[in-house]
Amino acid sequence: MFKKARLKLTAWYLVIIMVISISFSFALYGILQTEIHRFAILQRGRFERRYSPSPLGFSPAIDADLVEGLNRRLIFSLIVINTGIFIVSAGLGYFLAGRTLRPIKKMLEDQNRFISDASHELKTPITALKTSLEVGLRDKNLTLAKAKELVAENLSDVNRLQKLTESLLSISNFQSNANLSNLTNLSLDEILETAKKQTSSLARIKKIKVKLEKTDQKIFGDKNSLAELFVVLLDNAIKYNRKGGNVDITFKNTANMAVAEISDSGIGISKEDLPHIFDRFYRADSARSQENHNGFGLGLSIAKQIVDNHHGKIVAESEIGKGSIFSVYLPT
Repeated sequence: MFKKARLKLTAWYLVIIMVISISFSFALYGILQTEIHRFAILQRGRFERRYSPSPLGFSPAIDADLVEGLNRRLIFSLIVINTGIFIVSAGLGYFLAGRTLRPIKKMLEDQNRFISDASHELKTPITALKTSLEVGLRDKNLTLAKAKELVAENLSDVNRLQKLTESLLSISNFQSNANLSNLTNLSLDEILETAKKQTSSLARIKKIKVKLEKTDQKIFGDKNSLAELFVVLLDNAIKYNRKGGNVDITFKNTANMAVAEISDSGIGISKEDLPHIFDRFYRADSARSQENHNGFGLGLSIAKQIVDNHHGKIVAESEIGKGSIFSVYLPT
């Protein structure tokens, strides 16, 4: 599809360039033809003034063959130039068409992959729901206890579906609101304190100690989305940590940026997986995916989108068995 579109775009580039080039060639030919004729008349005038009165009583005529020869050479030169322009424009047009369509192609590929992955993730719990309900309906000896157990299992799948749809809606909202309008000066300490409270129950279950360094740094951003950003990062730091491990939140300053670093003593991320952790639906085929089967691989993608919307950046450093450090750079 994109190859045909590239060829069509190249053809349109060529049509536009050649129409302009040929139009200029006709205009140039008309101007030069007039100048050649004027030059011939001037030359005849000079000859007449130089030899006037003519000893033989005649004035020289304009050399029609010379003028015709000049016109032919002019036409040939213009044809050669336009042919060269056509060849060069074809090559450059094909190259530029590729450059023009590349981001569109990437966006469409990402969209198709997103739809495919989302459909797959939605299909899994729906299939599980359908199967368990069908088995329950066919069981003639279904007791109240079994029915309650079946409902509990189905409720777990429904919760999984709800979590997935909420994540998909979050991604959609953050992408559509790339230019945030509700931006204010915020206390970085307060935002992280809020995120810490929201993840405290999970930290208690895993006996993770979360240490938050105090700071008076101010940042410029949207309060709700930044709170969600740090909830995602803290949730990951706790979820993929060892029982009884640590999560440290520290700060540092750079030019026009506040930096929050979230480090953990968890299982870490492999070098092969590290470049892809912000991709949607990406889950590492390592201990991280074995540790938690309820994730969808959307959390870090949401975090990256929030940071991008704030014109900041997020950097991850990690090593298997030595934990991870996520550094978030936000404008002050």
